[in-house]
Amino acid sequence: MILTNVNLVLENQVVKGSIELVDGKIQSFSDTQSQLPQAVNGDNGWLLPGLIELHTDNLEKNFSPRPKVNWPAFSAMAAHDAQLIAAGITTVLDAVALGDLRDGGARHQNLDKMINTVVETELRGVNRAQHFLHLRCEVPYQSTLDILSSYVDLPQVQLVSLMDHAPGQRQFVDMQKYREYYQGKYSISDSDMIRFEAEQRANSERWSTPNRNKISNLCRQRNISMASHDDATYAHVAESQALGMAIAEFPTTIEAATASHELGLKVMMGAPNIVRGGSHSGNIAAHELATLGVLDILSSDYYPASLLDAIFKVAEDESNTFDLARSTQLSTLNPAIALGLDDRGVISEGKRADLILAHKHQDNIYTTRVWREGNIVF
Repeated sequence: MILTNVNLVLENQVVKGSIELVDGKIQSFSDTQSQLPQAVNGDNGWLLPGLIELHTDNLEKNFSPRPKVNWPAFSAMAAHDAQLIAAGITTVLDAVALGDLRDGGARHQNLDKMINTVVETELRGVNRAQHFLHLRCEVPYQSTLDILSSYVDLPQVQLVSLMDHAPGQRQFVDMQKYREYYQGKYSISDSDMIRFEAEQRANSERWSTPNRNKISNLCRQRNISMASHDDATYAHVAESQALGMAIAEFPTTIEAATASHELGLKVMMGAPNIVRGGSHSGNIAAHELATLGVLDILSSDYYPASLLDAIFKVAEDESNTFDLARSTQLSTLNPAIALGLDDRGVISEGKRADLILAHKHQDNIYTTRVWREGNIVF
């Protein structure tokens, strides 16, 4: 297939031209327009590499669309996959939480079903995006290590993150934000909230450090990429580096983000944070990190369509030095490098033909077409 009259978003520049795809890979591209009659006219749109999503909670939303509602597995997976492709995401790490029983075990009950469905649909070849797994380990729980051990050898596992959501630290230094979040989510009364906070602190003190050490060792032995989560201090970051983390997910302070970037961890922030202009938890805004030059990866987190929007918003923000080529790397090349996926993430000869064609209408960016390995999937 030949696609012409497109703005090719290359690794370091944007070039108007054409591109040829052969056998699922990029054969060649040029800064000239094709005159061949079979060439597809891209109508002056932007052609970007397919987006690579490292942390999305969207799978769980489709399996449990409402409290106490469990949707049929393969229907839920198909809906989830369709949303991702429509957002231009061609490679995704579906995030599932291990060890977190704060909701009475609903997450735990759905765990096998979600993981098995991701694995089975990939084996069947029915997904439009390529799906891997991101195992999110809540380290303050006794059961977390055993649960991880039962899944960690699946070939779909590409990333393991280590989290501690105990009150008064990391994401929830602001106790008012902590209470608003959990009382709103679980309808906890004020008196029960006091007991809940005490339980979470006790669990963290007992299990976080041993689990953090054992889980990171398990991953290093298997060469699985790891991410820290919600680091807030230099000490947190130094520990993460010592344990072999490749990614710093959602650092909550400028101190932690800057230290992570300087120590070689790729700093990942939420694309919704960019689109909304700030963090819903009251922590640092992602655009601040872009301005400081320490933003490396964007994740759609809880809203798939935010990823493409955020790429263009970062590029258009005059407070930073990101042009469109560099901002595109935040959701393509940089996450590919972090995972060791060297066959994708950039428009280059020989790479996978995972591509997005996007157009702007009244200052809003829209996905027009999506290709995975040269096949149109949207």
